[in-house]
Amino acid sequence: MDSSSKEDLEVKVNESPVDDVQVVEKDDNDGGIPSRYRGTAADKRDMITLGKKQVLRRNFKFITMLGFASTVMASWELLLPLFIFVLIDGGTADLFWGFIVVAIGMSLVYASLAEMASMCPTAGGQYHWVSEFAPPKIQKLLSYIVGWLCAIGWQVYLAGVCFMVGTIIQGLIVLNVTDYVWHNWHGTLLAISVIIFAIVFNTVLAARLPMIEGTVLILHLAGFFAIIVPLWVMAPRAHPSILLDFSNNGGWSTTGVSAMVGLTSPMSVLIGYDCSVHMSEEIQDASLTLPKAIMWSVVPNAALGFLMGVTLIFTLGDINNILATATGQPFIQVFFNATNSYAGTNTMVAIVVILLTSCCISEVATASRQIWSFARDRGLPASGWLSQVTPGWNIPLRAVCVSVVVSSLLACINLGSSTALNAINSLGGVSILSSYFITISCLVWRRLRGRPLPPRRWSLGRFGLYINIASLLFLAPVWFFAFWPLATPVTAATMNWSSTMFGGTILFALVYYAFRARFQYVGPVLQVKRDE
Repeated sequence: MDSSSKEDLEVKVNESPVDDVQVVEKDDNDGGIPSRYRGTAADKRDMITLGKKQVLRRNFKFITMLGFASTVMASWELLLPLFIFVLIDGGTADLFWGFIVVAIGMSLVYASLAEMASMCPTAGGQYHWVSEFAPPKIQKLLSYIVGWLCAIGWQVYLAGVCFMVGTIIQGLIVLNVTDYVWHNWHGTLLAISVIIFAIVFNTVLAARLPMIEGTVLILHLAGFFAIIVPLWVMAPRAHPSILLDFSNNGGWSTTGVSAMVGLTSPMSVLIGYDCSVHMSEEIQDASLTLPKAIMWSVVPNAALGFLMGVTLIFTLGDINNILATATGQPFIQVFFNATNSYAGTNTMVAIVVILLTSCCISEVATASRQIWSFARDRGLPASGWLSQVTPGWNIPLRAVCVSVVVSSLLACINLGSSTALNAINSLGGVSILSSYFITISCLVWRRLRGRPLPPRRWSLGRFGLYINIASLLFLAPVWFFAFWPLATPVTAATMNWSSTMFGGTILFALVYYAFRARFQYVGPVLQVKRDE
């Protein structure tokens, strides 16, 4: 498109009020969407600039997107079943000090992503940004790899949280039914049931999803106090010296190595705030609302996760008793030891189950939008089929169904080996972290080359480059230790196979790229209509 045509098109959009979309409608850019869901004039300009057609409803605003991000991340809720890992490596002191370090580091990471989200508010997120900011010679291949990393990462995260809900329900059954016999297939069936439940909210109730997210945000906050207040009031209290009690129960050569491996727990609850990015084409005034929603969801939820971590540290009681619990979920034992009440424990655990199930609902939306967007640029097998949006529904229904099928199949791995499933969960974390590192590295390269960045309505200003570099310095060691197993000596049963699976995923993507995708994949930068 030449400059005069661009200027004419921009004038047409600028002269149209937000609710008057007749001019844009004639440009076939509304996708049959009701006028109230087409977004603002800024949204229309962004879609034209990015070379995309508006086919999804823009029914999220700041508060509902804040609820969405808080629900997906479920910071304090996820810490409950995951804090067992830091008890093995690093101990309570690592949970306390490590959470502070991780929260600061990840805040820098998300500030970098938020600025890019304001530049290019597209559901593609990281792989689109790499396509725009990477060196021209490698931007297509690098963008393609990042697209696969995001797609795999979110599919795996969805399966992991659904399985987590299933095993928590199993643990609650163990607590209440003395003659219950634990079977792995019970947890798998419960996980699949959660997945099927989540698909209902992402299909027939999709139009109500923002309202649901706003409601869950209230429960997310109220539930937090419903958990920590009974623990602080009723549980035995540890001495403050526990904040300096680093441990090395994993058998590593030094406590420092053990502490780095133990950062898995606080990191796991703070990875994934790019979830909002993949919903950007469903947000009103996305270039401003999206970065604000990212940052306003990171800081408060990191604070809630930290306060829950402090609560667990001081109310754990006997750690050996907690780790030996028959429920398979140490936090359930902590609740029961504190309350000495089946009714109280059941209520507290039920709150966690409800909120983690809500997390699954939101993750279906995130995972499906990610693969739909990547398929739209023809980066996946069967992209033509996956990229379709169901008429009248205005949701990527086929991508939703694929996400559910993939997650159900991943949950079935537990039938043969729970170790393999844990490795897959680790794969989700390293995949998303890798996408962050590559994306921010490309932005740093662009800044250092002195090339102008796209206009944005939310900016880091003159501190942008320093924040980007600090983000990379933080991510590098965290990414490295994310591949490590929890304990030594390492056997086939205790090995963290995420490194092998990560390499296998990249290899598969490269083979598919060499034989097919390089002829089909359209780097998003080629569709961008932006004057340099």
